Amino acid sequence: MGAVVKGYFSHGDLRREREHLRSDLNDRKEMAMQKSIGESSKARNIICKDPESRSNLEPYPNAETMRCSIRRYFITSLGIIFLWFFITLRVPSKMEDNKKVMAIKHQVATLAVTWLTVGISSIQRPDRSSLSNTLISLFRASSRAEKKHFTVLVHLADSDLTWLRETIEHISSLFSSQILAGQLLLIHAPSDAYPTVDGIRDDAYHGVFYPKQNVDHAFLMSFATNLSDYFLLIEDNVFCAPNFVTHIHWKVTTMKSNSWALLEFSNMGFLGKLFHSRDLPLLAHFILLFYEEKPLDRLIPHFRTLLVQEKTILCRPFLFYHRVFSSTFGDKQKAKAVKKKDPDSPHNPPGTIFTDMKVFDIHFPWEAYTLDETFFWTYNVSVGNHLTVILNYPVNLRRVQVMTGSIIGGEYALEKGQVELGYDPEGMPQHCTSFTILDHLLEGQMDREIALKHMGSSVSCVRLVVKASQIGGLMIRHIYLWEEKPKISPELKINQ
Repeated sequence: MGAVVKGYFSHGDLRREREHLRSDLNDRKEMAMQKSIGESSKARNIICKDPESRSNLEPYPNAETMRCSIRRYFITSLGIIFLWFFITLRVPSKMEDNKKVMAIKHQVATLAVTWLTVGISSIQRPDRSSLSNTLISLFRASSRAEKKHFTVLVHLADSDLTWLRETIEHISSLFSSQILAGQLLLIHAPSDAYPTVDGIRDDAYHGVFYPKQNVDHAFLMSFATNLSDYFLLIEDNVFCAPNFVTHIHWKVTTMKSNSWALLEFSNMGFLGKLFHSRDLPLLAHFILLFYEEKPLDRLIPHFRTLLVQEKTILCRPFLFYHRVFSSTFGDKQKAKAVKKKDPDSPHNPPGTIFTDMKVFDIHFPWEAYTLDETFFWTYNVSVGNHLTVILNYPVNLRRVQVMTGSIIGGEYALEKGQVELGYDPEGMPQHCTSFTILDHLLEGQMDREIALKHMGSSVSCVRLVVKASQIGGLMIRHIYLWEEKPKISPELKINQ
């Protein structure tokens, strides 16, 4: 192989290839600059926000800092070609009779071009449900009309064939209708399509994850080139806001008068990045040239500046964020164990949840009252909107905690709200006839010990009330209640 490389690829070839890439980028830059003459004032009116925290980008990597060997470049450049030859999923022959799997193999040829492709690269994780939960979120967050305008493309990028087979079987059972309709595509680039220099296939196990991740995404982007007009990059462990396709379409429409290369619908890594599909071949080539130099979330800003978009266009409200914050399964198990041992854990007596806020077919109101990490998601709340817990029986409460907004960054918090305690339920369905204010939320949160015993006695309702209208998403993370348990006498304890 070394002789072949020397015979067909010299140092001069490598330099010329890089110069060709830079020349192509410079040509695009000149065209964009000519198009933008006289529109500088309009560009200042971009509705998307531009955080100052991202203004200090690193300079574009030059040839000295991004030098790769002849062999590495030759093998990497062939990666895109290999993907098309090995697009057929490598599964055991016994699965070839399964119509769902056959649909995955042959649907590419008959797939119609859509408006948006949602691209995901997935590898084996300790939490095996992360990919399926992300796909569930994508499809449930979209209306029937919205589903006609996007395709989900998943690159199963792990070389473990057992995991690959099990993942295909699982996804095929959950999303058979989407697969047969061409709304969900699964692709796999085999391990021999990857560079072998410096053991890239084992990087994830040695703490140097980003080279393989970069190549994974280069393959994903190359395949997505002709599937749609726009390409949205997300990860395989995220939650999607309801009607995200409509929101993205609205943003793109409002940006027609402005030239852009990248819109960002999340401020975390490379999550929620929107590209023009016409730029994907160049982006894939750029990533393959410099896949060992920087992580993907640091390469993308460099590519953006080369396409004459100097500033970040960060679009709010954010539509995507990570679902799981624990890094490993072991950490989650330890957290659960600590929670079980905690004698002061919330009780949340049984009850029913009512609300007049918008309810979507994902993350329902009752999820705000569970003791796990689920939550209720709504959008565009108005003054007087409420989320009410009606308890099955009156209880004596000693503490109430209400948390809104995301754990990291406090996004989607309720700006102005108050918590009320209700009494004397009546009617069918039941509703409390009187309420008293317990406390107001501060930065979307409230944690209050009930000092007055009469206030916490015989409580039948706990109500979160919106006190000021707000535009955008609202996450009600949880409502926790602690009961005032009656003290047991020593004699009774002995008898028990």
